[in-house]
Amino acid sequence: MENISRRSLISAGLGAGLVAGVSAALPGTAVASPAVAVSTADDTGLRTDPFTLGIASGEPWPDGFVIWTRLAVNPAAEDGLGSMPARNVAVAWEVAEDPAMRRVVARGVEHARIETAHSVHVELKGLKPGREYFYRFRTGRHLSEVGRTLTSPAPGETPAALAVAFASCAQYEHGYFTAYKRLAEDHPDLVLHLGDYLYEYKKDSYVIGGGNPRDHEGPETVSLAGYRQRHAQYKADADLQAAHAIAPWLVVWDDHEVDNNWADDIPENSDAGQLNDTTEHFRQRRSAAFQAYYENMPLRSSSVPAGFDMKIYRTIQWGQLANFHMMDTRQYRDDQLAGDGWQKNVAGRWDENRTITGAEQEKWLLDGFRNSTQRWDILGQQVFFAERDRDKAPNIDDVSMDGWDGYAASRRRITQGWVDAKVRNAVVLTGDVHRHWATDLKVDYKDPAAPVVGSELVCTSITSTGDGTGSTTDPTMAWNPHLKFYNDNRGYVNTRITKDALTADFRVLDYVTTPGAAVSTKKSFTITDGVPGLT
Repeated sequence: MENISRRSLISAGLGAGLVAGVSAALPGTAVASPAVAVSTADDTGLRTDPFTLGIASGEPWPDGFVIWTRLAVNPAAEDGLGSMPARNVAVAWEVAEDPAMRRVVARGVEHARIETAHSVHVELKGLKPGREYFYRFRTGRHLSEVGRTLTSPAPGETPAALAVAFASCAQYEHGYFTAYKRLAEDHPDLVLHLGDYLYEYKKDSYVIGGGNPRDHEGPETVSLAGYRQRHAQYKADADLQAAHAIAPWLVVWDDHEVDNNWADDIPENSDAGQLNDTTEHFRQRRSAAFQAYYENMPLRSSSVPAGFDMKIYRTIQWGQLANFHMMDTRQYRDDQLAGDGWQKNVAGRWDENRTITGAEQEKWLLDGFRNSTQRWDILGQQVFFAERDRDKAPNIDDVSMDGWDGYAASRRRITQGWVDAKVRNAVVLTGDVHRHWATDLKVDYKDPAAPVVGSELVCTSITSTGDGTGSTTDPTMAWNPHLKFYNDNRGYVNTRITKDALTADFRVLDYVTTPGAAVSTKKSFTITDGVPGLT
């Protein structure tokens, strides 16, 4: 693939205006076809650049992908609508085979609608598999930058390699998004975001040592206007925009996109007088959060929310090389036992009826294992998967109730599921814990002789908890021998996937509380095809 820098992408987007035309298959779905010229006169009445939130792509499939933008002339507007006019706005788009946008293969016009906060989702179909494409938007005389994206390979093809970066936990107040900029400079083919894309807190309620270098706008997010405003504040960050513009994304949420440590219909707190004090009030909050999440992410129409429900678990195939099973461990889980934190000897975590996925998602995943013909089955999910016992006494379990340790039977069913299905290579990708980890996976962690059946790679945070200590030692590793690596820096993980191996580079920054840090690789691991476990 051609190595295109963000600077050249932006420069390429400053060329001629768009013409438009498309054969529409479904609302929001576009089929590549010969373009028909239409007027692009500056009739929007927008004198200020409305592309302040950038552009994005996602959900690659063999003949297309989603391209996204959202118009806002003032991202900080308290009503969440970006100071846009109270009407729909026509937005032209085009997709080309080159970053200069000369070899255009698809054009069209969508309307940025006021009821969806002037967001635009275009689902492209009819393109060629396994190709690099470029895209941009225009409304009136205003032109977006150019983004790079890809289609996935044809179903029977095995590409030579795939470069995947994954990240999580970007607390805007705790630092600058330099890690996103460095991720973009590494030029991945695909980006997985594993949750906590934003945080719900108001200013001065989640403060790191030394004070937060940046502040959130507005109150804690509980209303649709609040979630829209918060998404806009994050999306206006230039480093985050760079990461979105470089490659297609696959996104799933964790908790902070709604409310810390929420579980199904249950909020973190039930304080009297709070908006989230009842199931009904929390469902209203969840509905608002889901609506804003869809409006601000490059998701397919299959993820359009239905009230307080929104389906985000899905599988994206990358030819015969890999399946990406993107999961939802919040919306269908049972409530955390004994509170949300670390607890000792909670017998209920072994209850066979407890689930972190819900029955329907569990069946979908197990069926996916059974039907897989790919070399690699990769789970993109939110919370720590392997057992992590903080107490070295053999008769005491001290584990997190919010991770898979709090749902031990659910974890065993999933792990045994890929073993029974003879999945060739199972790899779990995880976010949430604000530290890098690498682990071997077992069906039974209590049996020292139990075989290794998979691997887990855990990315640290983009900014959450601030600069970090740089430590590579955690005392729990001494009595949890399947825990192979730990690091307390901010950053992300790069992986390179081939038919023979998956290589993971744990990328770190020394600081995030001021911008501009360099990135380096703290540790690398290889998972060899057909050999479970980390090397």
